[in-house]
Parts: sequence; C-alpha cells; structure tokens
Amino acid sequence: METVKAKKKVTEEKKPVRISGAEAIIHCLLAEGVDLIYGYPGGAIMPVYDELYKFQDRLTHILTRHEQGATHAAQGYARVSGKVGVAMATSGPGATNLVTGLADAQIDSTPIVCITGQVPRHLLGSDAFQETDIVGISTPVTKWNYQITKASEIPEIMAKAFYIAKSGRPGPVLVDITKNAQFDELDFHYEKCTGVRSYQPAPEPDMKAIKAAADLINNAKKPYIVFGQGVILGEAEEQLKTLVEKAGIPAAWTILGLSALDTDHPMNVGMVGMHGNYGPNVLTNECDLLIAIGMRFDDRVTGSLDTYAKQAKIIHFEIDPAEINKNVKVDVAVLGNAKKTLELLLPLINENEHKEWRAEFDKKYKEEFDAVIEKDIHPTKPGLTMGEVVEQINKASNHEAVIVTDVGQHQMIACRYAKFKQSKSNITSGGLGTMGFALPAAIGAKMGAPKREVVAIIGDGGYQMTIQELGVIFQHDVAVKIVVLNNDHLGMVRQWQELFFDSRYASTVMTNPDFVKIAEGYHIKAQRVEKREDLEGAITEMMASKKPYFLEVKVEKEDNVFPMIPSGASVSDIRLK
Repeated sequence: METVKAKKKVTEEKKPVRISGAEAIIHCLLAEGVDLIYGYPGGAIMPVYDELYKFQDRLTHILTRHEQGATHAAQGYARVSGKVGVAMATSGPGATNLVTGLADAQIDSTPIVCITGQVPRHLLGSDAFQETDIVGISTPVTKWNYQITKASEIPEIMAKAFYIAKSGRPGPVLVDITKNAQFDELDFHYEKCTGVRSYQPAPEPDMKAIKAAADLINNAKKPYIVFGQGVILGEAEEQLKTLVEKAGIPAAWTILGLSALDTDHPMNVGMVGMHGNYGPNVLTNECDLLIAIGMRFDDRVTGSLDTYAKQAKIIHFEIDPAEINKNVKVDVAVLGNAKKTLELLLPLINENEHKEWRAEFDKKYKEEFDAVIEKDIHPTKPGLTMGEVVEQINKASNHEAVIVTDVGQHQMIACRYAKFKQSKSNITSGGLGTMGFALPAAIGAKMGAPKREVVAIIGDGGYQMTIQELGVIFQHDVAVKIVVLNNDHLGMVRQWQELFFDSRYASTVMTNPDFVKIAEGYHIKAQRVEKREDLEGAITEMMASKKPYFLEVKVEKEDNVFPMIPSGASVSDIRLK
C-alpha cells in the first residue's frame, strides 16, 4: 500500500504546473542550483524581476551599477566557485552593455549565462523602443545564444543554456526572451539537459595518442611543460603536480594557468609570455619536448610563431579540437578533459629527475633576479614600486588570498609576483584584456568564496572604468580589499610609448580625482600611502579588516615592467631592461 502511495506522489510531483514564462525562468534557475544573480532591471525584463521579487528568500539579486559590471561580477563568481555565473539585463542598451563581458568570458572560457529581455514578438524587426538584435550582436562572442519567443520554449532552452555553458570548454551563453513569452503561460516541467545532438563537449581520450605522448616524455632529455587554465577548469591540479614530480619536468604557466600549481613548488619555474619570467621564455627555444596542457598558444605566449619552439617535439593536451594546430603545429594531440587524459598518462610515465635541465632554469632565474626582480620587490630608489606592494600583500595574506587584477602594468606585476597555495586564486582578464574588469570581478569572487580574502589590485586607469561598482560593495557590505596602484598614467601604454614611440606620451597622462574621498563617500574605510615606511602597516591593517577596505598606493610614475618580449619578436628576444 505504501509503495502505491509513493508512486502516486512521484506522479503528482511530475505533473506540469501552469505558470507564466517569467515565473518559469525563476524555477529554471532554481532547478540549476542558482542562488545569486547580478543584473540591472528595465522595461523588457520587468516581468522576470516581478517574479524574482517573490523568491527573494531563495534567489539573491545583486543590483550592479552597470550591466557590464554584472557580467564581470558573474565571471568572478564563476571563476572562483567553479559554478555558472548568471547576469540579467533588459533589452536595447541593457543588453548591449553585456557584450564586453560576454567577449571576455568567451575568450577566457568562463561559464556564464546571460538573460536579456526583448520587445514583444510582434514588434521584432520594427525598430521598436529599445529593440536591438542582441542575438546577432552577441553571436561572435558567445558559445551559444537563442531568442525565446514563446513561453513553452523556456524550460528546454534554459536547460540547454546551463549545460552548454558549463560542459566541455566552458563559455558564455545568452538567452534573449521576448516580453510576450514572459507574460504568456505554459505547462511547466523542467528536466536538466544531459546532451545536445552534434555537440561533443569532451572528446573521449585516444589511448594511442596518450601512449605516443608517454613515449616522447620518457625519451626526452629536456622536456618542458607549459600549463594553462584548462588544468583548473578540468580540475586536473593534482594530476599535473603528480606528473611534474614523477617525471621531474619543469613547468611554467600562462597568465590564466597561475595557481594551478603552487607558486613555491620546486618544479614551478614561473610565467611564460610577454612579461613572463626570463628562463621559461628563453628555454622554450632550447627544450627538446614542449608539453602544452590546457593552453591555446596565444600570441602573448608564443611571440613570433616563425621561431617558437622549432627545435622541439610538441604534445598538446586540449579539450577543444579547434585549438589543435590552430597556431602551432603539434606532433601529438591528446584530446579530452585534462584530468582524465593525465590520469591515463601517468601510469605510462617513467620516474626521472632531469637535474641538469632543471638547473638551466635556476641559472636563468638568477640572471633575472639580479637584473629585475631584486629591484622590483626590494627597491633602493625613493619611490614605491608595484612589485613591493604585491610582495607585502603576499606576506600579509600568507599566500592564501584570491588576487583579482585589472589590465595593464599592475596586472603583469601582480601575476609575476603574487604567491598562491590554492587553485582558483588568480582572477584576471587574460585574452580580451578588459580594463574595468577587476572591481566587479572581485565582488563576484568574494561572493563566490566568502570565506577567502579577496584582494583587487587595480591601476588608476582601469579602476575609473567601473568605479561606480563601489555602490555594490557599500550596499551589500562586500568585504573586498581594493588596492589602486596609482602612477597617474595609463601605465602600460605609457611604457610602450617610452620604448617604441620616443617617449611621446600621447593621451596617457591621467589627472586623477581624490580616490580616498570617493571611497569614503561610499562609506568604505580608506587611506593613501606615499612613503615606503607606511606601506607594511597599511597593508597589515587592510588585511586584518573584516570590512571593505580601500588603499591607494602612489607608485613611481615611469617605472616599467621587465622582462618584456617586444610585440612580434621571438621569445628568445626577451629584454631584461
């Protein structure tokens, strides 16, 4: 008798319920485990916001001060939590303001779902008030998008949106919903998506390729690993660590791969790329085997492709087939999730140490330390440097903070010198290089990892692009620590002007406001540091605070970031000064 009752109860729970499209959207979000949304309301999305009002106890909405801030906050949340970030906006300018964040998420493989309102179906194509073709606009910068014009489409499309955003190589998805579809009713029933025809998010590993890769690794004299964000997205950190330790292979990271392997691990030899470490760049052209794991051979990593690792065999571990042989021709391609493929590889790998080869990295590091690092973190000149600020943050945070950076000189310095013990600790705009990213992304990161310290390190230029998001920090008491490294310039552009344009500083000098007063206007504790003797105490006080905190540090105006590979040059042409 109890079995019959139980079956009846299950049947009743699965019976479709007639609700509005707007309410259906909320139920879809709840079914996907969403509990936090970033957004900005407006006319075309108002029915959804009206339903959202009724579910405040289950679904928190964060009112950002600009729709771009909503996407970056969703990115920060996704990157640090491993979940899908969600942003919502109205039609027209609300929707178009999401595009920069979508593009950033696309190139950096960040899973977010953006929901936009749209004019009613009968007005589509009529140039109605605040109508824009956001599906057409966002097609090049999304993994998938779709316009819903009927309420009945909502459950299936929303389920697909979350599945596509988070599966395989993650990315942004946009769902545009006409206003009539929000008002109309449907028989609601939701099933999570588990697959889409013709979409294969994670290719099955080929053991033949894995065995070929193992043979190359076991026979190499100078093997070298470059790992990227694919290790973090694939949750393959332990497998990477086991590989480098078992095979004795030096490993360097791309800017988005930072924190996948402890920065103090003896096999971690630093950062590759335009402002990466000297040894990892130069020795790229001396290794006999280059093992790329979860990275895409971006031009900022490779420099001139004509001279990149031409002497080496190349193995590419990658989940996205489109990245294979796109920029660099490889000898062995291992397709699939990095965790899965590395687990299959490890039993085939011989133990090794490669002591002489690893010593080459130590020698190059000594050269870089003497020429660059020492003066960056232990400067003798009067003015403060960005490097010593990052070094003090390392000490005060015990290498356990999430560091969120914007774009420019401060970004390169922070990524060069920040120390991490835990994965998902470096949040930055890599491929798109979006100024204004850091402040809203730090808000999302803190909400995604509320128990961790989150420090936003930002330049004075990028900070002012999304400075209005201080309102979110104030309204929701988000305990983000904000450090603005102020050199009164657009620093990276100024550096290029100095080095390549005879110091013609065209439109790079900044006349800045009083940042401390602005922070205080948002009721955020703030102070300014201009002298070295005040730096350690200020950072210690900031890190000890349980509240939001703003710290402006006045740094050298014409301090450059080295090493540097000139644009289009070989990695071997990296400059130390």
